Amino acid sequence: MVASRDKRVRAEAPKACSALTANCQHLAVPRMFAARCGANLLRSCFSSLTNIPPASTRSTLLSKTSAFASRNYATEAGTEVNAALARTSVLYKTYKPVSPGIRHLKRPLAPHLWKGRPLRMLTVALRKKGGRNSHGRITVRSRGGGHKRRIRLVDFMRTEPGPHDVVRIEYDPNRSAHIALLKNRDPNASGDKVWSYILACEGLRAGQVVQSFRQGIPEGFVSGFRDSKDVRGIALQQQSDDSQSTSTASLALGMLRQKTVKPGNVLPLRLIPIGTIIHNIALDPQGRAILVRSAGTFAQVVTHEESGKYSHVRLQSGEVRKVLQDCAATIGKVSNPLWKNRNLGKAGRARWLGRRPHVRGMAMNRYVIN
Repeated sequence: MVASRDKRVRAEAPKACSALTANCQHLAVPRMFAARCGANLLRSCFSSLTNIPPASTRSTLLSKTSAFASRNYATEAGTEVNAALARTSVLYKTYKPVSPGIRHLKRPLAPHLWKGRPLRMLTVALRKKGGRNSHGRITVRSRGGGHKRRIRLVDFMRTEPGPHDVVRIEYDPNRSAHIALLKNRDPNASGDKVWSYILACEGLRAGQVVQSFRQGIPEGFVSGFRDSKDVRGIALQQQSDDSQSTSTASLALGMLRQKTVKPGNVLPLRLIPIGTIIHNIALDPQGRAILVRSAGTFAQVVTHEESGKYSHVRLQSGEVRKVLQDCAATIGKVSNPLWKNRNLGKAGRARWLGRRPHVRGMAMNRYVIN
């Protein structure tokens, strides 16, 4: 059938060319231009119609053409840009736009979060005031309404020593970061010392173990190392850089850092090596953590002063702050770093969070003062 169709096309080619020439002669164009165009058109028609390949060759060419058309170019999948976009689509949960409210809704994926209720004994009721003071006057605008919440009592002191098991990672509606529920392994612990909430660091999962060394390194925790407040950060750094790497002191220091410098552990700044990523930084040796507590934030230990009193910590803003070396900090980066890229999708979700509409001051005055 294909061969008979090829013969019919070749037989009708001269008739088509003669008809094309006749049409060119009837057009309102100069005769020379028509002759040139007619000759060129006839030549192209004859070359294209008379050089029609057979059916077998045509099928081979079509297969090669389809293979060429399906070739992956630099802008298609497999490049770094598309790989990054693929990771972005995996990191966030989006929805089919069946309604305007979820068209732009985008939430970070967190399948490791606990889907149940929080531990009741570690929560208190949140009494809302709608941005009003004791006299009933609005002191903070754009506050009010929202869903009912309970405040999670997060432990920012971490004074209880010993290993603690991470039971689960939970969502906290009162902050941007996630929180972790810990259980003390000490059989003698009782009351509120058994269970506690802490600010979860990035990568912390249920089943891991964290420990607080805020009171110092226990005696016999690492053989050959004896904790003393006289040995400060710069002295420890010099010991680690010492050429006598086979000495007992440097070996004990390496084992100490291997056991203690882990995400979620709490250490005084004098025992944290230079360059370590930290968060939950206290500004008082006996106080609670104040700095670097928002989702995805972190700080870095820059150096330890030779005097042994202060350590320099670089914040994300670029500020280098002097902090007492006896102040405690938590190893690692704060969890939920994708929180800043979320999209609520509609104004109603902001109202659920207790945020009322915010009107700019310049939009309130209808008269323009020159």
